[in-house]
Amino acid sequence: MLDLRVFENRELAQRILMAITREAEMIGREVRLMHVCGTHEDTVTRSGIRSLLPENIKIVSGPGCPVCITPVEDIVKMQEIMRKAREEGEEIILTTFGDMYKIPTPRGSFSDLKGEGYDIRIVYSIYDTYKLARENPDKLVVHFSPGFETTTAPAAGMLEAVAAEGMENFKIYSVHRLTPPAVEALVKQGTNFDGLIDPGHVSTIIGVKGWEYITTEYGVPQVIAGFEPVDFLMGVLLLLRMIRKGETRIENEYTRAVRYEGNLKAQELIGRFFEVRDAKWRALGVIPTSGLELREEWKELDIRNIYRVGVPKLPDLEKGCLCGAVLRGLALPTDCKLFGKECTPRHPVGPCMVSYEGTCSIFYKYGALF
Repeated sequence: MLDLRVFENRELAQRILMAITREAEMIGREVRLMHVCGTHEDTVTRSGIRSLLPENIKIVSGPGCPVCITPVEDIVKMQEIMRKAREEGEEIILTTFGDMYKIPTPRGSFSDLKGEGYDIRIVYSIYDTYKLARENPDKLVVHFSPGFETTTAPAAGMLEAVAAEGMENFKIYSVHRLTPPAVEALVKQGTNFDGLIDPGHVSTIIGVKGWEYITTEYGVPQVIAGFEPVDFLMGVLLLLRMIRKGETRIENEYTRAVRYEGNLKAQELIGRFFEVRDAKWRALGVIPTSGLELREEWKELDIRNIYRVGVPKLPDLEKGCLCGAVLRGLALPTDCKLFGKECTPRHPVGPCMVSYEGTCSIFYKYGALF
C-alpha cells in the first residue's frame, strides 16, 4: 500500500524546491502558472508555497470554485420557486451545500430565505437529499446542485437511483459546470499563463484525455496534480522543465488516482442524465459548452419544469469587489481594497469570500502564510 506521508515529506519538498530554483534560473523570465482548483489553492496558501518559490515563478488561481461562479440569477430563481410553491400551497424542503447557503446576491442568500421561515437544509452530499426525500414521501425535496465534474458524477448516480425507484418527490436544480471549457475561455480571452496545473479530482472523472485538447489546440503545457504539497511542487517542477525545453504536452503526476481514460462509468452516467449547454459563470459571463442541464427525457426531475418563475438580470458583484479578476487569475485577494476590511467570511461582499474553496476565503483563513 502506498504510504501517503511521502507527499508531505519536508526533505523531499526541499529537494524539489531546489530543482525548481535551478529551472527558474535557467528560464530567466517571469513564469505564470495557473491552477483551477480550490483544494490546490488551499494547499498552496496553507503550505506557504508562494513564499517558497523563486521570485520569477508566480502561481495564480483561476475559476476553481464551483459555488463562487454559480450565477446570481439561479440562486434568486430557486428562492422565487420556493415562494411560488408556498403561494400554491406546497412547502419545499430545499437542500444545498454549506458554502452555497450564504452566497450573497442582490436579493439575499439562502440563509436569508431560511430566516423568512422556509425549510432549507445543509447537506454533505446529494445522497443526504435522497434519504431526506425517502423519509418525507409527502414533501417535495429539491437539491440545489452545484459542482464541477467531481460532484456531477455522484449527482448522476443518485438520479439513476431515483429514476429506478420511481421517486416523484425528488427534484434537482442543476448548476453543474465543466472545467476544461472555462480554461479554454480564459485562453481565448487572453488571460496570460505559461502552464496549467489541473485538478486531480476532476481528472479522476474526465481522465488525462479530457484535458488533452487544451494542449493540442492552444499550446498550453499541463500537469495533472494531486493535493499534497509535494504533489503541487512536482506539478510546478514538471511544468518548468517543459517550459525551459520548449515542450508542449500534458503529464499526469497524480497517477495513483487518475487514468488516461478517466472513470468511464461516471462519464456514462453523466451523459445519460445531462446534456452540455452554454452556461453563465458568475463574473465570467457565458462560456460555451460549459454547463450541464438535465436531458429532455428527465425533465420531470428538474424543479424548473414544475414551477416556472422569471428573474430579471442582476449584477454579479458589488461595486469594488475584485472576485471576477481573482477568478480570471488577474488579481490576488490582497489586491482588493475590500479584502479583510468590508469583506470577511462573517460579512462577505463577494462569493470568493464565502466558499471554503474560494480564493479570498482561503487567503483570509491562512493570513500571512500566502
